[in-house]
Amino acid sequence: MTIKQAEGMKDLAQEVLHQYPDRRIIALSGDLGAGKTTFTQQFAYLLGVKTAITSPTFSLVNEYEYQDVEGQIRTLYHMDLYRINSTEEALDFGFEEYLDSGEYCLIEWPQIVENLLSDEVLRIHLEIMEDSSRKVLIL
Repeated sequence: MTIKQAEGMKDLAQEVLHQYPDRRIIALSGDLGAGKTTFTQQFAYLLGVKTAITSPTFSLVNEYEYQDVEGQIRTLYHMDLYRINSTEEALDFGFEEYLDSGEYCLIEWPQIVENLLSDEVLRIHLEIMEDSSRKVLIL
């Protein structure tokens, strides 16, 4: 799939929500500026998150609440592991507890924790093309 404009991230987020409704853990990889946070913003918007989504580069994890279709208050965890240097660091901040929460976990820069991620994790790779479009691979 190719995304030509930023609005295409909303379409991608909608496709992910509809085609993979049971996938709660989404690993987002790609170069700086490829659209990982933009995807997360659109995904959160579609869930009904009302607060602004920002990159959790310094906090590692941002938590956002939303109300699901049954009226339950749920949490979206947005992680940015760019500054993590080892799986031990991820374990120290409780990474596995987030994964086991049953809530949506969107993980930017997941490469360092790949050994902790199961085959059930939805992996999305975003690649910047020469014309500034984004090539999207869903694995």
